[in-house]
Amino acid sequence: MTRRTETPGEISAREEEPTHVSLPPPKAPATTPLMAFDWAKKNLFSNIPNTILTLLCVWLLWETIPPLINWVLLSAVWSGGDPAICKAAEGACWAFIAEKHRFMLFGLYPFDEHWRPLLATALFVAVLATSCNPQFWRPWLLGLWAAMLVVCGTLMWGGVFGMTFVENARWGGLPLTLILSVVGIICSFPLAILLALGRRSDMPGIRAVCIGFIEFVRGVPLISVLFMASVMFPLFLPEGMTIDKLLRAQVEIIIFTAAYLAEAIRGGLQAIPQGQYEAADALGLTYWKKTYFIILPQALKISIPPIVNQFISMFKDTSLVIIIGLFDLLTTAKTALTDPPWRAFYVEAYLFAALIYWVFSFFMSRYSQYLERRLETGHRR
Repeated sequence: MTRRTETPGEISAREEEPTHVSLPPPKAPATTPLMAFDWAKKNLFSNIPNTILTLLCVWLLWETIPPLINWVLLSAVWSGGDPAICKAAEGACWAFIAEKHRFMLFGLYPFDEHWRPLLATALFVAVLATSCNPQFWRPWLLGLWAAMLVVCGTLMWGGVFGMTFVENARWGGLPLTLILSVVGIICSFPLAILLALGRRSDMPGIRAVCIGFIEFVRGVPLISVLFMASVMFPLFLPEGMTIDKLLRAQVEIIIFTAAYLAEAIRGGLQAIPQGQYEAADALGLTYWKKTYFIILPQALKISIPPIVNQFISMFKDTSLVIIIGLFDLLTTAKTALTDPPWRAFYVEAYLFAALIYWVFSFFMSRYSQYLERRLETGHRR
């Protein structure tokens, strides 16, 4: 009996026939309580030490959070100008903040003129928020900053448009902290870039000057620098010549911050592969074009975390200007406690100041993470 040979067409048709494979039935999705139980068992109760630590943490939270909520919210005194009511209560005395918040925010500024530093602070915050939006990164933004600084200076000093003149020795609180920190950031950043580039320069003279400046400033505490600006520097001026102490403090903060930022930027410059430099040289770019278009953008992107860390540190270090007699936010909070009836409520005063510092510092931290995600283009496909 002969076996029939399949034709190529029959073989192709047989291979194209669908094959039926029995698949196991899909598993039912786990419910949310079951998933939560599995996660807790895996992460919190996986072994005896983890179980002990978990129970200990739960006990600590039970002992601290309910009393804290009761002190902050439930038993707190929110209004009333009588310190005796606060002393009789078991909770926080937020009435102290309601009574002293204007002094804590604006310091020695004339009470009837508080609308001026309030408006200046609002303009500062509005321009800062505008600058954080990449859609507004245009040349006109520099003009907006210049106009804002002029308007804020006019509001703070006065002397025009019927406003009384207020010397900057009476400035204080949050506006002073914002002025010192924002102007310090704006002015120290380009100086830090020049110092970082100068430290890596092939010219021995420029490199020696930049290294000496950076190492000298970084080796001295900021409080010592401010003390020198307040006490020692006026001794070297000609007789009869004085420099405003706010300007001295601002210049010292700029110099001190620039030295630290320069090291952060130098780290970013060193992290760039040598091939980037060689590719720029192969294109025939000049030093400044190579630095501006290729090297510096990559270095700044790499250096975002330490740069923002230094900005946050400088924002909090403005509290040291009390050494030269300027009343920043923390100093006005402490000064508000000199009123004898309210002296017992120092915790509320420091919590109020700490909350303001935390809001600005947290914003800078989150914004730096946003910039890192936005500028992270090296691993995209």
